[in-house]
Amino acid sequence: MMKKINTVRFGEIEIPEEKIIHFADGMPAFEGEHDYVIVPFDESSPYVFLQSVKTPELAFLITMPFVFFPDYEFQLEDDIAEKMGLKSPDDMLIYTLITIPDGNIKEMTANLMAPVVINKATNQARQIVLDRGKYTTKHRLFPAKEDM
Repeated sequence: MMKKINTVRFGEIEIPEEKIIHFADGMPAFEGEHDYVIVPFDESSPYVFLQSVKTPELAFLITMPFVFFPDYEFQLEDDIAEKMGLKSPDDMLIYTLITIPDGNIKEMTANLMAPVVINKATNQARQIVLDRGKYTTKHRLFPAKEDM
């Protein structure tokens, strides 16, 4: 079954209902938003949008962190993995939210402290907030070039 979704960025799009990603608890600061769909930025881009099904203007720019941070890793708490029905790391997709300060692409950062974890089989998702450690909410995707 196809579902029509109105979006500010892409206009009206149709997606198969089984592609809807469900956040049972919403995301921090967006607890009332539960259903999203992933919309590619374009075919060759490492970026995609996490578009709200309900709110046309709500879309997050996200990426798979391993593209920019190959050593990125974290331990998913057992209770969270169990709630999400995750039995192994192969069951999940991991994304991080991207921020573009003042529209300056060179200054883009990834929120590695709060990854979005999706169960590939069920499309159940959660944004996990990791303990403060080696990750922050603002890891630069493109390191600043040293001034010559």
